[in-house]
Amino acid sequence: MLDLKFICENADLVKNNIKKKFKDHKLPLVDEVIALYKEKCEVNSKANDLRANRNKISKQIGVLMGQGKRDEAEEMKRLVNEQAAELKALEEKEEVLGKAVKELQMKIPNIVDESVPVGRDDSENVEVKQYGKQSKPDFEIPYHTDIMALFDGIDKEAAGKVAGEGFYYLMGDIARMHSAVTTYARDFMINKGFTYCIPPFMIRSNVVTGVMSFEEMDAMMYKIEGEDLYLIGTSEHSMIGKFIDTITDEAKLPLTLTSYSPCFRKEKGAHGIEERGIYRIHQFEKQEMIVICKPEESMDWFNKMWSYSVELFTSLDIPVRTLECCTGDLADLKVKSYDVEAWSPKQQRYFEVCSCSNLGDAQARRLGIRVKGEDGKKYLAHTLNNTVVAPPRMLIALLENNLTFDGEYYSIKIPEALRPYMGGSACIKAKNKY
Repeated sequence: MLDLKFICENADLVKNNIKKKFKDHKLPLVDEVIALYKEKCEVNSKANDLRANRNKISKQIGVLMGQGKRDEAEEMKRLVNEQAAELKALEEKEEVLGKAVKELQMKIPNIVDESVPVGRDDSENVEVKQYGKQSKPDFEIPYHTDIMALFDGIDKEAAGKVAGEGFYYLMGDIARMHSAVTTYARDFMINKGFTYCIPPFMIRSNVVTGVMSFEEMDAMMYKIEGEDLYLIGTSEHSMIGKFIDTITDEAKLPLTLTSYSPCFRKEKGAHGIEERGIYRIHQFEKQEMIVICKPEESMDWFNKMWSYSVELFTSLDIPVRTLECCTGDLADLKVKSYDVEAWSPKQQRYFEVCSCSNLGDAQARRLGIRVKGEDGKKYLAHTLNNTVVAPPRMLIALLENNLTFDGEYYSIKIPEALRPYMGGSACIKAKNKY
């Protein structure tokens, strides 16, 4: 969310930023919010004049009463009462205008970093670098749910009866591998100096609107009927929300947290091979990382965070690449974003497994996350987030890139880094023939 003073003083810049994001339908919002803000300021000025005048008259009434001039004092009281009605109307108008201004303000996209490539949508994202060798096995790689079925590791049919489409049961060695991945990711981030956190899995509406745009909220969040609570779509939401309306001493920055949580999302794709199986689902588990830091340090942290994802995936023998999101693919609060994509030997292409984002001071402004500098002055923090692992997608990449075939049975080679979390096993063999 942009500062109102900034919008008023840099209207052309804000509009050009909207054009860069190919969201021309939002251009009128700039002039609308400026006009409403000016009207609010005028109403506020009139209200302040009335408040000051009321205080002045109240003091005069006291003086007149002390002098025994009751008639004059009563006339002054009548004047105060008349102005009270006018003041009440102005205060009500102030409140209405304030809400309208904030609603428009929250719809205007954040200013993207100058380094972000201009593009209309994700088809124009730019590859930055590849890590690891793309594999092309000389044997057939089954679809990922078929791989799991060979190990008696998945039951979507039963899950469909219990919860409907978009859910699954993981079983046996596959379920254990899923848990091993999240535990390894937890320890990986702790070793990077992050504090481990298990956050609330539900958040209030003011936190939801503090961490994401209205469009994202409508597309993603499940509302708890009859309560001011939403199921989290990612633990970033409740971890950033932890610092709502706080002032942190600058010396304590950066704040670095990594969290585990289940995640719940309404969205479920239906196009392409990656949209089947367990690639897009309503419920999954995730290890996340967030950073709250000084503004001048946020880009350094951005680069550290996506590099941690690359390091983690390559430690599990999974080739990846980094992809810079173009302007049109950035959510409204984001300043800059990288996707980390894993190689799929089955599809012979990359698919998204992590998303690292710098949100500047947008979330901090919405949630009131401030920092107290050494000079005592307060300023807004910068916030960043990145996926460590989301095991359904990580599991697909792990299975495909570590699959072996002896001509009769498939096996999964357990990467060395993951073996301590799999009881020391170096390999698990399928229970069924393909």
